[in-house]
Amino acid sequence: MNPMLLGSFLGALLGAGALLVVLRLPFLRKPTVDERVSPYLRDLGAPDVFVDVVDSRSPFYAILRLFGPSLRSAARRLERILGGAGTIRRRMQRAGLERTVEEFRIEQLLWGTLAFAAGLVISIVAFASGRGNPVGMLAFCAIAGILGVLARDTYLTAQVRRRERRLLAELPTVADLLALSVAAGEGPAAALDRVSRSCQGELADELKRVLAETRAGETLVRALDALADRTGLPALSRFADGLAVALERGTPLADVLRAQAGDIREAGRRELIESGARREVAMMVPVIFLILPVTIAFAFYPGAVGFRMIAG
Repeated sequence: MNPMLLGSFLGALLGAGALLVVLRLPFLRKPTVDERVSPYLRDLGAPDVFVDVVDSRSPFYAILRLFGPSLRSAARRLERILGGAGTIRRRMQRAGLERTVEEFRIEQLLWGTLAFAAGLVISIVAFASGRGNPVGMLAFCAIAGILGVLARDTYLTAQVRRRERRLLAELPTVADLLALSVAAGEGPAAALDRVSRSCQGELADELKRVLAETRAGETLVRALDALADRTGLPALSRFADGLAVALERGTPLADVLRAQAGDIREAGRRELIESGARREVAMMVPVIFLILPVTIAFAFYPGAVGFRMIAG
């Protein structure tokens, strides 16, 4: 390990830290309009999720209060760089997350910071053992931070897919229960209320939201259309559209619900068959590239050894 390289690396870290401290001094930092006005509008602002969930006696509360403005400012810069606020908002709705785009960007920053810190620790350990160079290590830390930011976006996609699978799994049962309630003589709103109270899960929560919108003055048809737009699932969109059309035109609702449940189950069977076919093809990869070469090696190796002994 070269002492000169180690000293230059540690000196660069110390200089970067001192520069950040100096730049954040109050007399060198010009406050923005939001920072000057926010103390007088504090009661009107939205609650800070990352502060309100922490007990005020916890040491993390002071840390979040201290770095909260910096995180929000960095989140706005990240939003200007990445863009796509409408797409993020749409995906969070489909994942069932009641958060703003700014809070999601703050989560991305935290994931990127943790990944950068992990890369920095690995780089310091590697540098202390005499391997690597400072430039490559800094590039590795930067790449780790970027991958951390992108990992949060990938995890949001995984959250959307998990929730969509749960909604599709619950939809046939909910449709059958609604058909039974309507066939027993209950109205559409009463049937939705009974099913939402009897069931548990993502779809039951969505039905409760539909009922809350109707109690707030929205028509049931528009609330169902909002449910279809919010989830983005074709099967659930057809279900909501079928309910809306039946309510508008006076079609027997029980028959419509039974047909919807049957169509959803048939679509689930087709998806299961297609998934099995894809997995069957994927199972051939380890067979061809792992098991078959080993089998060929075991079959031909004794013969090759025998030919070598005969030739020798």
